[in-house]
Amino acid sequence: MFYVTGDTHGSFSHIRRFARSRDLGTSDTIVSLGDTSLNYHGDERDDKAKRKLAALPFTLLSLRGNHDRNPLEVDGMETHPWNGGTVQCEPAYPNILYAVDGSVFDFEGLSVAAIGGAYSVDRGYRLENGYTWFADEQLDDEQKRTVEAALEARGWAVDCVLTHTCPKKYLPHEALFDTIDQSTVDDSTEAWLDILEERLTYRRWYCGHFHIDKTVDRMRFLYRTIEALSV
Repeated sequence: MFYVTGDTHGSFSHIRRFARSRDLGTSDTIVSLGDTSLNYHGDERDDKAKRKLAALPFTLLSLRGNHDRNPLEVDGMETHPWNGGTVQCEPAYPNILYAVDGSVFDFEGLSVAAIGGAYSVDRGYRLENGYTWFADEQLDDEQKRTVEAALEARGWAVDCVLTHTCPKKYLPHEALFDTIDQSTVDDSTEAWLDILEERLTYRRWYCGHFHIDKTVDRMRFLYRTIEALSV
């Protein structure tokens, strides 16, 4: 089975409870839609969380959110093929995988595209208070072209799309911080996803980032809910 959930920000107790309640095993995968924060601190705190997850029998596949270090910048990370796409992982934690942007995975016959990245509205706060912020939190132009080429190779048709943020037309305005001037927010990733969404033929789109659970058309926003991936 393949399951999908939203941002965890380093807190995995609900995932452990879910795994126990469903008796998940080695053939099961939970997809985190970014801001998993397993590679956030860059120190023992990350390793502690990874050790706990690695002790569980299922696979965790994570997209890269704006609170995640680029796996390419993590020492010891290796790149491997997985379910028709490409992932990165550390040999010490073989069941914790990080999706390479633009990968199209085969989930039991479903074609599933994975695209990470988003802008941090809390960037200023994090920088002012000494918290970690990643300058490459959004895909650059070359990475976007790689994603577009992967979708073009499939005739702009997949069964399912997994992203951290959402296309701009689906921005959940009720979930935006009213203390932040939205005109100062860089929404270039959302605008680019709008273009992809208009070109793509797809059946279901999952995203996280906004800490809400709701469905609009074929767009499914997830936060702490864990549900079976379906189209």
